[in-house]
Amino acid sequence: MDVLGNYKSAISARSTDKDILKKAQDGGIITTLFAYALEEGIIDGAIVAGPGNEPWKPEPMVVTTKAELLAAAGTRYTISPNISLIKEATRSYGLDRVGIVGTPCQIQATRKAQLYPIGMRDVDDKIALALGIFCMENLSYQALEAMVEDHCNQKMESVVKMDIGKGKFTVYTERGAVSQMPLKLIHKYVQPGCSVCLDYVANLADISSGSVGSPDGWSTVFVRSTKGNAVWDGAIAAGCFETKPIDQVKPGLDLVTKLATEKITKNQKNVDARKTIGLKADGTPKGLRNPYESP
Repeated sequence: MDVLGNYKSAISARSTDKDILKKAQDGGIITTLFAYALEEGIIDGAIVAGPGNEPWKPEPMVVTTKAELLAAAGTRYTISPNISLIKEATRSYGLDRVGIVGTPCQIQATRKAQLYPIGMRDVDDKIALALGIFCMENLSYQALEAMVEDHCNQKMESVVKMDIGKGKFTVYTERGAVSQMPLKLIHKYVQPGCSVCLDYVANLADISSGSVGSPDGWSTVFVRSTKGNAVWDGAIAAGCFETKPIDQVKPGLDLVTKLATEKITKNQKNVDARKTIGLKADGTPKGLRNPYESP
């Protein structure tokens, strides 16, 4: 298995939009791509993780303007149920060309809804751009609170930025304090479903992106589909990004490959273990099937 999935090109990039860079987590790839797609009419709205009613608690929201995109920019390290808004986006908001951003599992769910639109009638052909974000594992909001307030000894409402990198979870406060905890301590907080996920880099997205592999302030980008390639080329031609060849940056794709391999290898053991837990009436395993292998 290619742990990085199929892709047409891999690049290190960052937005040229200073307003987006001020709000973005790293290179501002997702926000810039949606802003470009909105301006060009490729999408007429996007489902993103916006700010919720509690500090750092995301809420899925439909955005139709760059200002709304900017208000939602940045990473929140707990799951936002973006898929739950797909039908709402096409019905209540009346969108015909929907953009959506999600973790690898959410992009898989989006593709499944397109292939088997049970309960998603007239939605499948309205997904115009699916952007994926790298994800090792995810957390509940309660877990994030425990990490910030118990381990890092900071109030959620005082935090202005969170980051994961170089083996640490880091929070930055409005008063300039920086608190960290080792990543190995967050494992007990990880959501159970993450233990059977075999995708680190959102293989099924049109374009996927994450900070791993690129220098600070930049992001690694995989352009995966024909549609993604057209959007990326258009955004480059419009001057939306500055780029560097991925083989000329550090740490580069070797680190992305290393982390993807670690995730898949660890979780494959959990998937295999489930195959031994009982059998169906016809004798076939009940365990989860590897979605990247033929049945």
